[in-house]
Amino acid sequence: MQTPLEYLEPILREDIQKIWDSVCKPQAYKNTPLSEFFNVEVTALPSYEEKEEQFKDQVAQLRHAQQICKVIKENKDLDLPAHKVMVATVRCEDIANDKLCRLTSDEAWIALEETVQSKLVSGFGRKLSSILDAYFSEYDLEAIYFDEGVRNTKRQQLESKVFDFVHPAHTKLLGHLRVKALDDFKSRVQEMLNKGDGFAASVRTCTGSCMLEFDLGCADAAIKQANWDSSKVREKLRRDIDGLVSSLCSAKLSELVANYEKQLSQALMKPVETLLEAGGKDTWSSIRKLLET
Repeated sequence: MQTPLEYLEPILREDIQKIWDSVCKPQAYKNTPLSEFFNVEVTALPSYEEKEEQFKDQVAQLRHAQQICKVIKENKDLDLPAHKVMVATVRCEDIANDKLCRLTSDEAWIALEETVQSKLVSGFGRKLSSILDAYFSEYDLEAIYFDEGVRNTKRQQLESKVFDFVHPAHTKLLGHLRVKALDDFKSRVQEMLNKGDGFAASVRTCTGSCMLEFDLGCADAAIKQANWDSSKVREKLRRDIDGLVSSLCSAKLSELVANYEKQLSQALMKPVETLLEAGGKDTWSSIRKLLET
């Protein structure tokens, strides 16, 4: 008695599903359907009685396939690492893309990125590091059972894409730090000069304090997953401070010259008036000698 394939197929599929359900799987794949990893097809040999030649031909193909499997099993050099790598490549890339996609819509990231557009964010590096840690850890957990070389490569690619995505926010924050340091320098120098402190000492003190605060801000903004360079922004800040110092110095010199000219004018005014009032024949000679002294 022969069993029709349409009756046999659901029974076989049910048995295969039971085997899949009983397999111990990582937590991340506990509820993953069999079709995610395998394409199961049920087929049958043609009837020996009705199609003897086709039956014999397909039986021969099965025996050939069986022999190939036996050779591979006995000879490890003929194993199929390429298939293992292929599966790992597809799955690890899917996992990485999922993590990047979820990061772009993460509420904590969106809030952090929006805030930093307009102002400084205290603890920026710590907050961003925590967000990134969550997604990198998820990738590691879900990719742990795939080929090590592939999963490490895909993780590096994920890191590169993530860093490219979040780095503009870090750059924006450094810009805020530079502007704040320059504004603080302006106000502090002016305050010290108004108190009567020396120009050089005021500039030296304020430069040191503002550069230190900028460095501390950069350290607070740094993330632990990447070593981003803030030296170019720091150099820009130093050039800005030097330019401001040059302007202040020019203004201070102009002020001193004006003050000395005023004092000199006031000091000479009375003697010159006295000589003019006397009206002697040597008046202009005397005035010239007075000015020369």
